[in-house]
Amino acid sequence: MSRFRSLWQASVNATKRALAWNVEDLMPPSEKYVFNFNANEELKRWHLYSDSEYGGLSSASLEITDAGSGAGLSGIFSGNLSVDVTEGSTWRMNRSGFCGMRSKKIYTDNWVNSPGQQEDNSWQAFIFVPKDKWHIAKIPLHRYLPTWRGNIISAKLEMNPSRIVGMSLSVNAEGGVPGAKSGPGDFRVEIDWIKALRTL
Repeated sequence: MSRFRSLWQASVNATKRALAWNVEDLMPPSEKYVFNFNANEELKRWHLYSDSEYGGLSSASLEITDAGSGAGLSGIFSGNLSVDVTEGSTWRMNRSGFCGMRSKKIYTDNWVNSPGQQEDNSWQAFIFVPKDKWHIAKIPLHRYLPTWRGNIISAKLEMNPSRIVGMSLSVNAEGGVPGAKSGPGDFRVEIDWIKALRTL
């Protein structure tokens, strides 16, 4: 009788788990926060970089601060872009004047699958945002261009969304979107959140 009871209990438990499933287990949501800059814990998910790692003089910081006027907390990515290079640097840089924030590996619960191996592919999309105004920038995957060391590769490649393992935001003293303000000097970008959107 105890054998029958254990089989019956296992069946009841499996039924309870099946009934407790969330719809999101079957079909992921149409949008999902990947990063939400509303707590200091978020800082642990990012790595800052700049040309200073290679003898440049640019600097960057990322902090979580109160956005003011009751808007809550947001991330502030700020710093200084310099096109100068440290005198006597052992690095041979073609250009300086860049800073960025790179996410640590993204685990997205099968929303975007993480691969088992690392690739050297890097994809960039350029955005233009108005000064001193909040702006939601939607960047479809087809706007991302394959790059190597910051230079666009003129090859017809298609990004595979299931191979995305991280992302970064960068600012550069040179290049970018035509008409955008560029050049050396201070920069400040305020970020509330980064979402992934699923489209059919």
